[in-house]
Amino acid sequence: MTDFKTLLQAFDQLLQPERFKDYGPNGLQVEGKRTVQKIVSGVTASRELIDAAIEAEADAIFVHHGLFWRGQDGRVVGWMKERLQRLLAHNINLYAYHLPLDAHPELGNNAQLGKVLGLVADTWCGDQNLVSVGQMQDGKPFESAEVLASHLQSILGRTVTCVSSEHKTIKRIAWCSGGAQSYFEDAIAAGVDAFITGEISEPQAHIAKETGVAFMACGHHATERYGAPAVAAHVAASLGLHHEFIDIHNPA
Repeated sequence: MTDFKTLLQAFDQLLQPERFKDYGPNGLQVEGKRTVQKIVSGVTASRELIDAAIEAEADAIFVHHGLFWRGQDGRVVGWMKERLQRLLAHNINLYAYHLPLDAHPELGNNAQLGKVLGLVADTWCGDQNLVSVGQMQDGKPFESAEVLASHLQSILGRTVTCVSSEHKTIKRIAWCSGGAQSYFEDAIAAGVDAFITGEISEPQAHIAKETGVAFMACGHHATERYGAPAVAAHVAASLGLHHEFIDIHNPA
């Protein structure tokens, strides 16, 4: 059991949110009970996750996507009211870290995604160095973009949108979890053969065809399932707390 402020300090010390320019507040977003014995981690602070955390008798929830974002409607109505009402009624602390959770070199979304896929980074690029660049741990290239896409689908368990105009060997790979399609050109400039992320927008399909760099859209949720449980488990173990990861299905 630990104080909620001590838990916040542990997360802050590990993730160093002050280093990042982000889209919303990192850290404690909703204050709950003073003492924490169990943490539930998840990707997004959805009503379904909150209900699952209540059922699991959690004192705190740790997520990548919190409740508050820059430029959003600040009124507590509709879905926001429903989520906040549950957190406050059950006195649950909500901790959320966005870019700091993506970027942690060992436990973050990008590092953990690379680990799951068998990728090892040797350099970084893009805004705030959020894009990892490297190759497969065994050093072996993929025969084609289609072979890489098949590898990704088998591990992540979902369909991958693969856009490629050339049948060429894939060795150098860049990856960034979630909605990082805007970093595609940074990855191209880094000299990669393929870029892996969660989402694709209309412009990237054309750029992939014109540059010969394959684009792999593997799902926002599917690529960001790994950082939150890794960080929460690490901090929970260091403080002697219980931890449970609850994965709420999301097809996006």
